[in-house]
Amino acid sequence: MFQITKLSDEILDTQFVNKTRKGYVTVKGFTLPEAYGEYSNEIENFEVYDDDVWVCSFPKSGTTWTQEMVWLIENNFNYEKAKRPIYERFPHFELHVYYDLKSAFSKNPNLKRQPFSTNSFEYIKNLKRPRLIKTHLPFALLPNQIRKFIKKPKIIYITRNCKDVCVSFYHFSRDFDAFTGTFETYSRLFLKGKVPYGPFWHHNLGFWVQRNKPNVLILRYEKLKENLPSVIKDVARFLQKPASESDIRNLVNHLSFENMKNNRSVNYSSLAAFLNEINESNNQGVFMRSGKIGNYKEIMSKEIEQEFDVWIKGNIGNTGFLEYEAD
Repeated sequence: MFQITKLSDEILDTQFVNKTRKGYVTVKGFTLPEAYGEYSNEIENFEVYDDDVWVCSFPKSGTTWTQEMVWLIENNFNYEKAKRPIYERFPHFELHVYYDLKSAFSKNPNLKRQPFSTNSFEYIKNLKRPRLIKTHLPFALLPNQIRKFIKKPKIIYITRNCKDVCVSFYHFSRDFDAFTGTFETYSRLFLKGKVPYGPFWHHNLGFWVQRNKPNVLILRYEKLKENLPSVIKDVARFLQKPASESDIRNLVNHLSFENMKNNRSVNYSSLAAFLNEINESNNQGVFMRSGKIGNYKEIMSKEIEQEFDVWIKGNIGNTGFLEYEAD
């Protein structure tokens, strides 16, 4: 098994803990909530099927958008069934690791339990196949059967400009993970890889090197924004599912940011209320905040932006990774 090391960091330990997360660990160089240690064997030995579809990403890279697109294509554009909450029909693999819900339930037995939140692994095991699964785990920490290509589920990885990811993850961390520091403090944690699932580049490049495998598809958030119909066609082809021009037009409309933001089945409003109950807070933050390309310019200082530019060039190197705009 992997070595799991307690991560001691003054900022993380004082400004980035909450009722479902008391600390962090490092595993294969990645920063994860300390609850990972309790479930690492289950993750490693999780039974995978060839007909699974896994949507993977670094947090705040367009995951929910991608999930809804994939679910509807895979389910023959059944918008009626898509009214079920996305976290039930396309569950987050390690939800109860990211949020230590076992601990939360033990401390407050009156919390309303949902099957997917009590133990997300057990919930997924009981899903009807083909299963659609979301994860933020890096490739290096996916179940053994995936990493070693013993099983070959379809893997769709969505990536996004790291500056926009940092800003979006900051707002999410502040609103739902009780981060109390400034954006400048958060951005420095991000650059050091000391945010959940970081380092960003290790995560992205771990999937990027698998891009030529026939069961792996890499998507870019910016391309979804620029030419969604083209991406829908690519995904339908990858999933080997038909998609007529009419299907594509309807899906493009369904996936518009405003429609997604106002759609209770995908905007996580009920999960936000659940987290408020756990944390005994009245946070009014939203999971879908802006969705704009280049939104980082509204909050990121020139100094931090320059640090990101140097960091980007130093990490992409000669990897052939998708180019990012430095301006």
